[in-house]
Amino acid sequence: MSHIEERIARAGSMLPVPPVPAGLYLPAIRIGDMVYTSGQLPLLDGRLVEPGGKGKVNEINQGEAAKAAGTALLNALAALKSLVGSLDAVEQIVKLTVFVASESYFSGQHLVANGASSLLKEFFGEQGRHVRSAVGVAELPLDASVELELIVVCKFRQGA
Repeated sequence: MSHIEERIARAGSMLPVPPVPAGLYLPAIRIGDMVYTSGQLPLLDGRLVEPGGKGKVNEINQGEAAKAAGTALLNALAALKSLVGSLDAVEQIVKLTVFVASESYFSGQHLVANGASSLLKEFFGEQGRHVRSAVGVAELPLDASVELELIVVCKFRQGA
């Protein structure tokens, strides 16, 4: 188990098996030292997590949606690990983008995104500090409440 996975376990979480793509795309792709993940939903065992993983977000359920963002983050980290082999290869989390399916009057997308940002800091320490966008959208695939993607710099062995 990697050092980062030990931190994830100490936080009471674990990496899931990477979800199977729901379309014609890769879960993650490497370009040089950069890794980009596809948008990840708050899926667990092929289903949106409840509560908080499904439907529009508003002031009443924003805390549940923030937890669902944490689940989506674990899926993104699982996709990252499946490509790079170990989360210890992460040199820096560069950017987190969080899409929140929101009621038209809701403006707390940044609070939902904090559910993922706080875990990145907890799991990776200073390497988990990142820039971020939190965007409200009308709809997401499968009626998910959140979808997120990462851009990460990784250290690779020479020739890898």
